[in-house]
Amino acid sequence: MNTKILMATSAIFMGLVGLLLSFLPNEIANYFNIEATIITILFLKILSALYLAFGFLNWMAKGTLIGGIYNRPIAIGNLMHFGVGAIALVKVVSKVQVHSEIIILLTVIYVVLAILFAYVFKTNPTAIKK
Repeated sequence: MNTKILMATSAIFMGLVGLLLSFLPNEIANYFNIEATIITILFLKILSALYLAFGFLNWMAKGTLIGGIYNRPIAIGNLMHFGVGAIALVKVVSKVQVHSEIIILLTVIYVVLAILFAYVFKTNPTAIKK
């Protein structure tokens, strides 16, 4: 598997989410009918920092060998993020009443990326020849 494409895709996705949360926290809170208190906005901005940091990490690691024992912390970090996120989203996707299309889209993205990072984590990249 070409991990460069996977890492770049996940980096761009996380970077976009991070930028949106960074520059539009009040608008995002209002869109999802969340009370925009100072604590809510603070948590959205901290979440933005996490997404941006993970996005930059993936972007900077996209050219390295990933899989098996190579860059294992990056592979397991991504697997944990997308795997746990996918499980959480799958559990709530049918219960969301407002703006369900966004939750469905996020669920699909998270499930696909979780499966791909699980594959990368379990596969030895040196065993795959071009």
